[in-house]
Amino acid sequence: MTAPSVADTLREYMSLLELLDDAYWEAGTIQHKDMLYDIISIFNQEVAELNKLSILDHHYPYEVITEGIRRVIPKLQKLEDQQDDVIQRTQTVTDFKEIQSSVLAILEAQLDDV
Repeated sequence: MTAPSVADTLREYMSLLELLDDAYWEAGTIQHKDMLYDIISIFNQEVAELNKLSILDHHYPYEVITEGIRRVIPKLQKLEDQQDDVIQRTQTVTDFKEIQSSVLAILEAQLDDV
C-alpha cells in the first residue's frame, strides 16, 4: 500500500475530528465524553503540527509527528467496540465506521514502518 500524503491524512483526520465532536455532544455519560475528549485532544495535537507544515510539503508521504498519535490506536479500537453505546445518533455512528477504518489503516501503516 502506498503511504498516504500529508494532505490526504489531514483530510481524514479533520473528518474524524468533526465526527468525534458530534459524538462528544451526543454522548450521554461523562465517561463517554471523557473518552471522546481524550481522542479529540490527541488528534487536535497532530493536526496542529501538520498545519505548521508548508502547503508545498502536503504532497509528501505522511509521517507521524506527535507521540500521542502513536498511542491512540487502542483508544480508537476501544471506541469501535463501544461505539453503539457511546455514539448515539445513527448517522454519526455510520459515518464514524467509514472514516475510522481509513484512519486506523493510516496509523497502523505508520507503526509498521517504525
